[in-house]
Amino acid sequence: MKRNNFNIKFFIFYFLFIGFQTTVYSEVMHLTGCKNLMHSFVKNEYILDFNKSLMTRNFVYDNKTYKKLKLTDLSIKKENSIEKFIYEDNNLFLTDKVGYPQFYTQLVFEKNNLVIKIKTVINNEEGLRKVSTCKNVEVFEKES
Repeated sequence: MKRNNFNIKFFIFYFLFIGFQTTVYSEVMHLTGCKNLMHSFVKNEYILDFNKSLMTRNFVYDNKTYKKLKLTDLSIKKENSIEKFIYEDNNLFLTDKVGYPQFYTQLVFEKNNLVIKIKTVINNEEGLRKVSTCKNVEVFEKES
């Protein structure tokens, strides 16, 4: 009886914890070699995880840009990483709004597009301009 009880417990444990292997797929867009119109970088890349609704920007300023920015802002780091939430609107991916309700900015991405734009809104007047152009864009599915 004890042997039979052990077999049932083992079967339930195996079925619940080992038998079910869950695989999660997420779509990721990776933009690399991005050239900014105002600053120079050694490394500037954007990673958009559409399932997590998260944009990660990893960048390293070159020496000239770093020294120039350090003159006006002592908190500037030469190497940095920024994460922002993103959402989809009319096949565009926008970052969270930065600023006040009357004045804010957002980064704008399109899937498989090398151009990154910035949207600026002042008193409900919108402006859209190119802020960066990337060398490579890859869209792939990540399995975890």
